[in-house]
Amino acid sequence: MTSIIMPAYNAERYIEESIKSILYQTCTDWELIIIDDCSNDQTSNICKSYTERIENILYFRNPSNKGVAESRNRGVTLAHGEWIAYIDSDDCWHPKKLELQLRLAAEKQACFIFTGSTFINEYSVSLEYCLQVPLEIRYKELLKQNIISCSSVLINRELMLRYPMENGSKMHEDFAVWLKVLQNEKISAHGIDQPLLIYRISSDSKSGNKIKAGIMTYRVYRHIGIPIIPASYYWICYFFRSLNKYKHLIKRN
Repeated sequence: MTSIIMPAYNAERYIEESIKSILYQTCTDWELIIIDDCSNDQTSNICKSYTERIENILYFRNPSNKGVAESRNRGVTLAHGEWIAYIDSDDCWHPKKLELQLRLAAEKQACFIFTGSTFINEYSVSLEYCLQVPLEIRYKELLKQNIISCSSVLINRELMLRYPMENGSKMHEDFAVWLKVLQNEKISAHGIDQPLLIYRISSDSKSGNKIKAGIMTYRVYRHIGIPIIPASYYWICYFFRSLNKYKHLIKRN
């Protein structure tokens, strides 16, 4: 079984769209664990309208605001599945996302799988750009660009229990975890070069603010112990690759 972890905070605008994309999955052996991080809008009511009808959708509310990293970690501890998949409350999935990832996991004996992405804006309008991903990526190559979108990941639960996400207010908590897993476990992440994630670009998100995203990426390098000079080299690689991605998004739209 796959346990899908969805952190949510004041997500009333998009969360129903995200939930429906999970209900449309061709793979039906899943549970959805929604962790409400003390929302003060209609998020709770929307989620409960589903939990009352669908037994494999579970809703939990944090006692206080913990942030996205701790919310994801709580979801992992509550999970019953062998696999963990993450989805943000404003993102969506292609219907065959889980099916294709589990098939690849069986074929490759892989424990860490991610996918390509397509993009939508705040108004759910599709952006004519597709993020392609390599079929395999290792630690040193990932350092040059975080090509692994958190909402695209399928990963073994034991790994996420071993490598919980740390507070992400000053860095990209998911990027730090992917790097630690690849480096410490001496494994590669396997990619599916299809846009199975529909990623929403929001102007107030960490990834939407390019200056903030750059600073947070550098903090990841330093956090995992990379010295200043190598960290600066990897940040330059990140900068130019991210700039190229951003130019494609602007050009196509």
